[in-house]
Amino acid sequence: MRKIHQIGLIANEAKPGWKDNLHQATSLIERASRIAVAPQLTQRSLSGKQPASDPEFDNLVHQVEQTDLILVFGGDGTMLHAARTLGGSQTPILGINAGHLGFLTAAPMANLPEVLDRIWKNEFEIDSRPFLEASRTKGVGKKSRVTERWIALNDFVISRREVSRMIQLQVSVDDQPLTTYRCDGLIVSSPTGSTAYSLSAGGPIISPQTEAIALTPICPHALSNRSVIVPLKSRVQVDIGPHLPETVLTGDGQFPIALQANDVIDFRRSQQNLHLLTVAGDEFFQTLREKMKWSGSNV
Repeated sequence: MRKIHQIGLIANEAKPGWKDNLHQATSLIERASRIAVAPQLTQRSLSGKQPASDPEFDNLVHQVEQTDLILVFGGDGTMLHAARTLGGSQTPILGINAGHLGFLTAAPMANLPEVLDRIWKNEFEIDSRPFLEASRTKGVGKKSRVTERWIALNDFVISRREVSRMIQLQVSVDDQPLTTYRCDGLIVSSPTGSTAYSLSAGGPIISPQTEAIALTPICPHALSNRSVIVPLKSRVQVDIGPHLPETVLTGDGQFPIALQANDVIDFRRSQQNLHLLTVAGDEFFQTLREKMKWSGSNV
């Protein structure tokens, strides 16, 4: 079992009470004869020497190299930012919820003493979650070339911007034509992201251990268009076509990339994984029941 001795602390400084949360965490960690490590930006903010201008994670990569666990205080958006910044590190992370209950930040701040006590007793598991990778290809035939690549933990979304016109997307899976969507957009979701935007658009809930990718159209013109589940090892290709309104690609809802006519976007499983630490009692289906407010008997 992994020995947890040095713990990194990351906080979204836009969240109320973030300083108190970090002070409490530091006290609990040091009381257990362990070491709390914070990025330089957070240290300056806590000391009052220099106020933070934004919630960016200064020196996070270096911090990961010297810690056994990263605690992320904030919401799912903070976790997604931290996850992409970590970029496949072997250091596990644990989300401590500083707001509403999330699927990535399942441990509420009020439960932090109990959660840390379980970690000290090695009552935890490490859950590996795959990233998705998107790449943009420009040109045709032998002149085509991949120009950019991105990773996302939850999902990639191709959507129109503010123009009230549908876009047309030709989709194929492993070089086999699937369909041409006329829609407001398309969500390409990992199992982790199935409870995010994809769920709001009518997509399926997928257990995190399921090796699958969900393709969910947004407001499709054809009522027969529904979510399609493909194997996680598949390559999903989306051809933007020659005529389109202003269209963007976003990853985890956090970085918009303007797309151009005839762009081809490939989606596939990334070689990178995120390692989530979970303690007993934070199982996915329990969080799902609480988040979805499902009632009834649990057989």
